[in-house]
Amino acid sequence: MASVEMYNTKGESQGQLKLDDGLFGVKVNPSLVHQAVVTQEANSRVAIAHTKTRADVAGTGKKPWKQKGTGRARHGSRRSPIWIGGGITFGPRSDRNFSLKMNKIARRAALAMVLSDKVANGKLVALDVLVIEDGKTKTLSGVLKKLPLTGKNTLVITEPANKGVARAAKNARGVETLPANCLNVVDLLRFDQVVITLPALEVVMTLYKR
Repeated sequence: MASVEMYNTKGESQGQLKLDDGLFGVKVNPSLVHQAVVTQEANSRVAIAHTKTRADVAGTGKKPWKQKGTGRARHGSRRSPIWIGGGITFGPRSDRNFSLKMNKIARRAALAMVLSDKVANGKLVALDVLVIEDGKTKTLSGVLKKLPLTGKNTLVITEPANKGVARAAKNARGVETLPANCLNVVDLLRFDQVVITLPALEVVMTLYKR
């Protein structure tokens, strides 16, 4: 059965914390995790580049000159793409849809695989409780320094109502927080170490247990 060492805010060990194998003891399938990452990144993508077609550009709809008799090429509009100031043909548009679909079972399985990988490699640390009422970065940094963290950056997962920790982490270098109800594959993979509080773990088990 999967388990991790649990600590208090003083860095003292509180013994082994047993974890559910359905969420923290899953065999990792790299292709499924990759699919989850691609899907999440695609769904968060926003198309910014936007060009105007001949229907969007400003200009008269009057025919530039008569069809025949001038010796010049025939034209029907000054907004044509071959005119300077005309519309753009096949240019990027902001209404493009990059979203991808991934079923709920596969998405949760990928999340469980990433969590299991963190546990298997000693990259997940459990904390009995973390309350920072003053919201000071110094207080949070003091707690994290007492924990066995070896990575360059750390993700602290807290219960959704814990606003003090999020406020304290704003100026902490290499530290970010994430509410347990917003857990996702991309954020877990971005950080070397993950610290999760006991109340946050209960939220994770309630929301994501398969």
